[in-house]
Amino acid sequence: MKLNCIIVDDEELAQRVVEKYVADVNKLNLIAKCNHAMDAMDVLRESAIDLIFLDINMPKISGLSFLRTLKNPPMVIITTAYRDYALEGF
Repeated sequence: MKLNCIIVDDEELAQRVVEKYVADVNKLNLIAKCNHAMDAMDVLRESAIDLIFLDINMPKISGLSFLRTLKNPPMVIITTAYRDYALEGF
């Protein structure tokens, strides 16, 4: 069984890195790449998502703020280039 996943990151390079990882893992099925949390919300409403690769530092709404809005979130892997968010993401 494959896990349906989405990538939520406003940086194209970061999206490509995670997308390459997803392509290399046979058990993952990439459903969508989203530049903003609001785009991800639409995908979550329309598709059964098992896993989110979520950037913390995004414009408008942070990844953690977005995550707090989800009543029954799927599994989440937090991605960030900022050390300051390490404990908050945990």
